[in-house]
Amino acid sequence: MQPKGARLIPISSVADERQPVTAGRRPKLLDRLREALRSRHYSRRTEQTYCSWVKRFIHFHNLRHPEEMAEPEINAFLTHLAVKEKVSASTQNQALSALLFLYRHAIGRDIGDLGNVIRARKPKRLPVVMTRDEVKSVLSQLNGDKWLMASLMYGAGLRLMECLRLRVQDIDFSRNEITVRDGKGAKDRITMLPESLRSPLNDHLRKVKAIHKKDLDAGWGRVQMPMALDRKYPNAPADWCWQWVFPQEKRWKNRKTAEEGRHHTHETILQRAVKEAVNKTNVVKHVGCHTFRHSFATHLLEVGYDIRTIQELMGHKDVSTTMVYTHVLSKGGQGVQSPIDGL
Repeated sequence: MQPKGARLIPISSVADERQPVTAGRRPKLLDRLREALRSRHYSRRTEQTYCSWVKRFIHFHNLRHPEEMAEPEINAFLTHLAVKEKVSASTQNQALSALLFLYRHAIGRDIGDLGNVIRARKPKRLPVVMTRDEVKSVLSQLNGDKWLMASLMYGAGLRLMECLRLRVQDIDFSRNEITVRDGKGAKDRITMLPESLRSPLNDHLRKVKAIHKKDLDAGWGRVQMPMALDRKYPNAPADWCWQWVFPQEKRWKNRKTAEEGRHHTHETILQRAVKEAVNKTNVVKHVGCHTFRHSFATHLLEVGYDIRTIQELMGHKDVSTTMVYTHVLSKGGQGVQSPIDGL
């Protein structure tokens, strides 16, 4: 039963991403949300996630327009997520962040006290970490650029998308450094380039450069630039330094403009390869691409590197985030030796 006077809306009026905004007409809700997100330089993934939560919020309240709803409806939705759908605390917080952004920046209204929202319980999880032998075993089942990408994630502590979005100029062979651009939280950082990966990475880049030259000869070879830099530097998208370190095997094609180009390797390709590699080994842990990063931090702690150095390499905002790896050291809880081992 809808509240008296409630305004119902067809979901297409807020959810049609492809429909252009007509001049003189007020943009649709999700168009306003996307514009607000893009103007504040939120990532495309955040944009997709926030729009998805707004749609779920509208569907939950039987297609009522968000402008007709406020704190009680948000409270009911968040409580439903925790009680009925049993989502995690981080998922519930993500939904709340999406709705707060919607009301503040797309609708133009601040949200007050949400009342007694039932919060999802936040568990304390320890990261899954592989031993050195397990890392070696998994890497031995990979080959080519997939082996190189996984080796960089473990050897430099890179996140999956940080690895895939590396550009040629981000690799500094003279200083043995990798610059991570626009990482989590829109932060840049510098991490090490493993000595053992210098030669394989050089060989890989020579192959990529040959592919780039063929693309240029075919009239293409331009990549997507960050922050609309292609308008400021029109020739930069074709420069070698801006090319992806791990480009796609095949060029994408725009059917309307007939334009062709290469994006970086899609994340699912590496995720699938790592999963298949783990299945071929005797590793019985739940290992994914991010496990290499967890293992990187833990193994550095084991050999005695200080926590602040590891925090900088990992790009953590707070050292408490890095401290979680002290609980998974191979020496036991808090690195303490059991008294029975001294008998």
